[in-house]
Amino acid sequence: MDNQKAPSYGGQAVIEGVMFGGKYQTVTAVRRKDSSIEYFYLPRKTRPVLQMLKKIPFLRGIIAIIEASANGSQHLSFSSEKFEVDPNDDEKIKDEKVSKTTMVIGVATLGVLSFLFGKFVFTLVPIFLAALFKPILSNDVAQVLLEGFFKLLLLLGYIYFVSLTPLIKRVFQYHGAEHKVINTFENNLELTVENVQSQSRLHYRCGSSFILFTVFIGVIIYLFVPTSPLWLRIVDRIALIPVVLGVSFEVLQFTNKLREIPVLRYLGYPGLWLQLLTTKEPTDDQVEVAIASFKELLRVENEKKDISAETPNMSL
Repeated sequence: MDNQKAPSYGGQAVIEGVMFGGKYQTVTAVRRKDSSIEYFYLPRKTRPVLQMLKKIPFLRGIIAIIEASANGSQHLSFSSEKFEVDPNDDEKIKDEKVSKTTMVIGVATLGVLSFLFGKFVFTLVPIFLAALFKPILSNDVAQVLLEGFFKLLLLLGYIYFVSLTPLIKRVFQYHGAEHKVINTFENNLELTVENVQSQSRLHYRCGSSFILFTVFIGVIIYLFVPTSPLWLRIVDRIALIPVVLGVSFEVLQFTNKLREIPVLRYLGYPGLWLQLLTTKEPTDDQVEVAIASFKELLRVENEKKDISAETPNMSL
């Protein structure tokens, strides 16, 4: 396989499984209570308007987040429904949906689905914390730096403490398995448990890196707007959320392209360091699920390509 021509795949950890997405399809594989693996398929819908917007720099990042949220929520719903339910009792799943709502929300807050809500919280809370030091540090630059410090502290603290719960720890292990599978594929190695386990659990394109970039990019952008009065500062921060997200997405893509350049590759290291918290080393069983998900994605992607190739061009 020519690595330069290989398509770019992404993924997401779910409850007891992994989702992978390609050009045409997204596939989730989850480990059932009887140790079997079950799949969920969700085709990517091609919308001409969105496809056009995804070609526009800085705007394409916002579109990517919206699409990821819409698709990710359905995959999370599937995994939560199948979680700890014996395949023989699948008929009971509908009655258990309400009881699992709290668990689903707990996992979703760490995923793309709740990213925008989390971005609001982690944008506004540091403003008020930094404002408390206004009598001592009234300079705009000092206030912005202090705000960024509190934002980073809240982010790291939140991830660390939720990672201590058994459920989230397992999700982070599947997150690590997802990265290992992608790294194995991109390094042109056979998708075996041994090869996958030998790979790094960190990856430049990870959403965790994206979250961290929003903190650093936000500090730079906020330097160009006033910090007083407080109400204007709040309005500016909310209004600039799309700008911060758009620029951060471009920076993430840029650092990924530079990862093979000896000196410039270090630009992506802060994001990789954050992944030391958001990923954990997976077990062989978890890696097997990630491999199964990715192989199934490749299979359905190839089928879609074959169908597209056989379909006559009816355009005039």
